[in-house]
Amino acid sequence: MLKYLKNLSNTSEKKRLIENFFSLLTLQGANYILPLITLPYLVRVLGAEKFGLIAFAQAFIQYFNILTDYGFNLSATREISIHRENKEKIAEIFSSVMIIKFALLILSFIIMTIIVFSFEKFRKDWLVYYLTFGIVIGQVLFPVWFFQGMERMKYITILNITAKLIFTVFIFVFVHGVSDYIYVPLLNSLGFCIAGILALWIVFKNFDLSFKIPGLITIKHQLKEGWYIFISTVAISLYTISNTFILGLFTNNTIVGYYSAAEKLVKAAQGLLTPVSRTIYPYISKLVKESKERGLKFIQKVTFLIGGISFLLSVSIFIFADLIVKLLLGNQYTESVVVLKILSFLPFIIALSNIFGIQTMLTFNYKGAFSKILVSASIINVLLAFILVPLYQHVGISFAVLISEIFVTVSMFVYLQKKGIKVLEGKIV
Repeated sequence: MLKYLKNLSNTSEKKRLIENFFSLLTLQGANYILPLITLPYLVRVLGAEKFGLIAFAQAFIQYFNILTDYGFNLSATREISIHRENKEKIAEIFSSVMIIKFALLILSFIIMTIIVFSFEKFRKDWLVYYLTFGIVIGQVLFPVWFFQGMERMKYITILNITAKLIFTVFIFVFVHGVSDYIYVPLLNSLGFCIAGILALWIVFKNFDLSFKIPGLITIKHQLKEGWYIFISTVAISLYTISNTFILGLFTNNTIVGYYSAAEKLVKAAQGLLTPVSRTIYPYISKLVKESKERGLKFIQKVTFLIGGISFLLSVSIFIFADLIVKLLLGNQYTESVVVLKILSFLPFIIALSNIFGIQTMLTFNYKGAFSKILVSASIINVLLAFILVPLYQHVGISFAVLISEIFVTVSMFVYLQKKGIKVLEGKIV
């Protein structure tokens, strides 16, 4: 990645991209290391049943994260990136997005309350869901899209690591047995909320941004810009977080625990590649706007670099799955080995779909097709989940995820080929 960054002609752009890359690399390193510290501890102390309950609650609450994000992490990032020299326009975008997000937060809380107290499965553990909802509040307060659009990733890094350190340290201080499980969602939410409050303070202090009441036209514009991304994100959730949720509805918390533990290991590995994706998206958006040919050449180089790294990562997980589970999860999670092997190639498959979809289709303005592919994949995933989970439980949901992700990647590649966007060749025909 650094080799390609060095080829940039603009020195200031090169410096900013390299700084952003290392900031997000540091963040992802923390995202990788800190869970590997707490995960082995929590799965052993809480046991599969309580660990599964917390995972199920987090999967449920993630729906509200999706609703409040509303696609702004991509659409608002792009707008901020394009207008970042216009202080008045930035203030207008920031204010309108935050107003929409707070309105969606209130709506989310009302919907969650209705669901929790309408079904016994949720009602018996109502406190877990309310404490977990603090994550949504923290995410709304934290304008990741603003820092990404301004290409000031160091703030995202510092604040996220702060939140995760708070959670990590307090876990070892307060959680010592199964009965302490309730502290896990509380401490997790606390970390997110503190990071969110600090993020807003930085926005107003360091960027000298003033909040202004936006007009109805501006709010409508932001809703329209984020709509396709929102629909796509909802679709993605149906074959990501919904899998844990569906598994919990059909089975029990222990089975959810087996699946979630393995899934978290895969996501930790998958997350190692996130810094590259987040670093290059604002840059590619700007580059493609100036020259599609130059943008596609850059995408081609990234494809081979990230594709190669993610493939080696996936192969390593598959080969050492038994050892990984034994060392990190313990002997009581032997059922997680098969899940880890099935999901092991997700880092490679998802890395490619990120390049074909987010980095290429969105920047080339194929938003509608992008959404349709993900909606189709979500339908396939849900159908497979309802067929395979009752028969094969955690193994069934693992295959449903794998098949859906393969469908997404292949469909995006084929669509771009038909449009004359030759990603692997770096040219437009």
